[in-house]
Amino acid sequence: MTPLARLEEVTVRHAGHIVTLRPTLRAAMTLERLHGGWSGLLLKFDQFQLTTVQTLIRASAVSQKAAEALLSSLEGEPLKQIKATLEGPCVALLSMFLTSPGEGEGRGAQTAKQSGKALSWSDAYAELYQIGTGWLGWTPKETWATTPTEITEAFTGKIAMLKAIHGSKEEEPAQSQTDYTPERLKEVDALGYDPAFDRGKLQGLKARLNA
Repeated sequence: MTPLARLEEVTVRHAGHIVTLRPTLRAAMTLERLHGGWSGLLLKFDQFQLTTVQTLIRASAVSQKAAEALLSSLEGEPLKQIKATLEGPCVALLSMFLTSPGEGEGRGAQTAKQSGKALSWSDAYAELYQIGTGWLGWTPKETWATTPTEITEAFTGKIAMLKAIHGSKEEEPAQSQTDYTPERLKEVDALGYDPAFDRGKLQGLKARLNA
């Protein structure tokens, strides 16, 4: 397991039950749609609506069997006890869904300005799925089980690898980045990708994840 994977995990413990939660792409898409967006979900969580909290646990659990066992062990417990057990880990988990580790708001705002593209959460998740199953060559199952941060980091590594193998020209002035002359088209064809386009997509996704 990579250090990044360990960083993006939360553990819930109760009555001998242990559940590991991860902010995977599948969980992110499921939860973002649950109450019409993250703001709606956060409102329900702030009210500690039990069905929302249970869905958060189930959607993010690495083991569904372990999640059901833990939730069953909480049945009949006073709401105060349930909240004491689940609130802290869920807050930590939600912060992972809404923030990319290692990148603050300042950089996110800057990349959003540079890319000139504001992605909705659903569009960002759709593009991450396309990157995982397309660029990175992962299976749908592998992509769904990976976190948005892990996908963007893997995509960054993929671009760096391709540039190391094929080489790339020094960046030209901004106005010529999208000037597709015959020479530039030949370069794109030789590389197998468009450095300017891919960089913009990556910045847009990272900006959305850090908004």
